[in-house]
Amino acid sequence: MSVSRLIVPSGSIVNKRKLPIILIIAISWTLADFIIFLIRLSSDSFSFKYEEQESITFKAILLREVNVLLVSFIIGFLLVSVLKRFLRHTSPWFHFLIKTIILIFAGLLMSFFIYITYEMIIGHRTFNQSIQRFFANTFQAGWIIPKVNEKYSPGVFIDIMMGKYLQPKEENRIIIFIDLRNSTPIAEKLANVDYFEFIRDFIFCISAGIMEHDGRIYQYVGDEIVAWWPSSKINARKAVDSLITSRKILNTNTDVFMRNYDIVPEYKAGIHTGPVTVGQVGISKKELVMSGNTINTASRIRSACTDLNQKFLVSKDIIELLGMEDWQSESMGNADLKGKNEEMELFALKI
Repeated sequence: MSVSRLIVPSGSIVNKRKLPIILIIAISWTLADFIIFLIRLSSDSFSFKYEEQESITFKAILLREVNVLLVSFIIGFLLVSVLKRFLRHTSPWFHFLIKTIILIFAGLLMSFFIYITYEMIIGHRTFNQSIQRFFANTFQAGWIIPKVNEKYSPGVFIDIMMGKYLQPKEENRIIIFIDLRNSTPIAEKLANVDYFEFIRDFIFCISAGIMEHDGRIYQYVGDEIVAWWPSSKINARKAVDSLITSRKILNTNTDVFMRNYDIVPEYKAGIHTGPVTVGQVGISKKELVMSGNTINTASRIRSACTDLNQKFLVSKDIIELLGMEDWQSESMGNADLKGKNEEMELFALKI
């Protein structure tokens, strides 16, 4: 014989006691999220703000906590009121399973609302654009495998797991080499630990600009950042835009660098495009490695920035891919790149 569900009048003392519990859950979760967010914001990896106006930062935090409070209230209602009634006669393991699923769903829901409201209200993007960016970032570098993506960069871990590059493949990619200008005098001025922190903050700003335009970080070597995009006209524009965005982020944080190091970093970059060979190497530590003439050429172009006294140099292949106007770039003529048998025409970007 099935057990009948007990019904309590809506105005009873039992139901009245549930509301304070639900509110306590919602407010506690919101406060906990706010405290954790502030701790993360004050840490090294969150020491830089993309927004130039304090009001925008305040609005972003307010939007986040309103979303957390709303979702926490809904989840609290489900846990305290709905589930208690419907799961009263089920086993403890089933209770645990259902509550775990609900909490996972709550995390998804919070992430969704926080991201979408931020993109629409602060980023001024349409709902469809916000949805597309949410799914792209969630399934590439979001909450699902955040630590994995910090290790391998977005998308690389999935490629390794799927065995995409067990056999080497040739792909056309845009390669960008970026490094710090005047690194030797800076290293001599700063103590070892201070110089390390300076490089870490510099790399954070540059990487943020690259990732803002869908670039994938290939590797960090000292103060050098290597990134790439699949070769296309749109991605060539993104590579150039990443340089502009990185500079904006550095400018936004001028006071931070001056206060901590009394130095504002500058950087130089070289960009080239062409075929590279991509393959998986390693035994206990798996990596995806790129090799080929395109990589070497991009590195030499970056090195030529010092010889030609330019910040950003690109190959003629990039100029043709971008379709730039004459006033947007300037030919530096044929340059003799170290280690190359033939000279190459280089262009300075006017950005």
